[in-house]
Formats: sequence, structure tokens, C-alpha cells
Amino acid sequence: MSLYRNTVWFFKGLKEFTKNGFLSASKMFKEDDLEVDCSGRHYMITGANSGIGKCIATEIAKRGGTVHMVCRNPSSAEEAKQDIIDASNNSNIFVHILDLSKPRDVHKFAQDFCKNNESLHVLVNNAGCMFNIRELTEDNLEKNFVTNTLGTYILTTQLLPLIKQSEKPRVVTVSSGGMLVQKLDYTDMQFEKMKPFDGTLAYAQNKRQQVVMTEQYAKQHPEVYFSCMHPGWADTPSVCTSMPDFYSKLKDKLRTPDEGADTAVWLAVSPAAVQHPAGLFFQDRNPAPTHLPLASTKVTTKEKEEFMTALEELSKKFAG
Repeated sequence: MSLYRNTVWFFKGLKEFTKNGFLSASKMFKEDDLEVDCSGRHYMITGANSGIGKCIATEIAKRGGTVHMVCRNPSSAEEAKQDIIDASNNSNIFVHILDLSKPRDVHKFAQDFCKNNESLHVLVNNAGCMFNIRELTEDNLEKNFVTNTLGTYILTTQLLPLIKQSEKPRVVTVSSGGMLVQKLDYTDMQFEKMKPFDGTLAYAQNKRQQVVMTEQYAKQHPEVYFSCMHPGWADTPSVCTSMPDFYSKLKDKLRTPDEGADTAVWLAVSPAAVQHPAGLFFQDRNPAPTHLPLASTKVTTKEKEEFMTALEELSKKFAG
């Protein structure tokens, strides 16, 4: 079954996820969808110092939005901040230093942000990682999982009280089409049973978990517009370093970071986006299936709820 999934996914990707896929899909985009004034609205983007995250932050800044960059590296964050100010002529850009792989820090950051800010209209969960060797953090948590899934869960959950107080709030999560080859598995979130460990599959599982999180959040919090998206195969620093073989074979077919960021920007700012039901997975500004045909990746509602409960219980261990 995994061979079938991978084969179908790869050929789907060559058609849809590449630069040519974007160029084909973009012919149907409405030009005025992104003619939006974001002045007075606050946007938080994680991983905003490079790649897709930086592009999202820049496009929102160009539209007048106040941007909160959440980054791990102070020096690259400050450099990116200046680039965004220069590109947008918008000085309302703020840097916050946070490592999403440290759940106690994520709890504290979110709680402090809620205390010190009056509104947060949009959260864009973009930061992510792909470690190809199984590594544990100081909290004995696998690095891919804690950064991509648990960190995203804690940040989103803890910021929700502030987000809900804001006008027309949204949460956008940058997932990946790689999740299509994975069925949700919350029984081995630390990948202890994965022998041998495969960072690409771990990442894909995390991205499946993000899609399920989005679906469940949308049900639990209808006053917030939740969505997730696939940026396609984009030429970013993380792809180059984490997937060198993939990058070398397909680098001429990859999207630009701006093309990869387009749907996330659309979901974050466009009135057209929220005409769709909440909780969906988007690709090139359109809802996309979350499962490949005949791939046996679907799970029950109960299993999705149990996954969210497992995250909640793990999150509590690092609160306070």
C-alpha cells in the first residue's frame, strides 16, 4: 500500500505541486482577491525569517498589516525584519524569539503575548522542521513531533482566547501534500516504533496530524476560521537542506517561495477565502482532498478526537 501511495502521490505532485502546476492553477485566480487593506489587523507568522514564512510576512506587511514574526534565530530574524520593512515600507514589524521545540517556552510565550496585546486577528502556523535522524530534546521529545505538532498545538491553543476576542479571526496552518501518504497515527507520536527511522515519513505524519488538528479545531471553535494548506513543492532553504536528493532531482521544477506562499496569504487576508467552510485543506486557493483514492488513510472521528486528547494531556505536562 505504501508503494501505491507513494507512486500516486509522486505523479500527482509532478502535475499539480510544481511550478507548472501553480502557473496552470493561477490562471483561475481572481486578481482582486488579494486587493485587501490589512491596516489595523495583527498577524503572527511563525518561521517568518526565511522561505515561505518570510514571503507571507512580506505580503501581509505590504497590505498594511501589523506583523509579529516568531522566529528561533535572533540574528536572522532581525535581518529578515529589515528586509520586510524595506520591501513593504511598513515599520509595524515585531520580532519575537521562540523555539517551538521547547513546550514550556511556548506556553509562557503565548500566555505573555495574550497579557501584553489587545488583539491577534490571524495566526499563521508556518514554522517546521525535518530531522532525518531521530533526536530527542531536553524534554525527551522527538524533535520533529515536538516542533511540527506539539509546538503548533500549544501555541494555537494558548493564543485562542486572544484570537477569539479579535474581529473576524483566522488560523492558517502550512501543512504539506506529503501528508497524503500517511494515515494518522497517534499511538507512536515519538516514532519509537519506526525502524529504521525515516525523517521524511515522520514529517509527513506530522503534516497529517496538522490537517486533523485543523479539522478538529474548526469543530471545537466555530467562531474562528481555521484552514490549512499545501504550498506545493517550493524552492526553500529547508527543502534544500532536509531533502537534498529530492531537491537535486526536481530543483528546475520547483515553485518560488512566493508561489508557495500564495495560498497561505490568500487564506490569511482575503474575504474570498472565508466563503469556504472552515477546517478545509487548500491547494492553490481551492479546497483539496485530504486522502488519495483507495489509499486507506482515513480514520474515524473517535480516533481524531483521541489524538487531540493525547495532545492536550501531553501539553498539560509542560504548562505552568
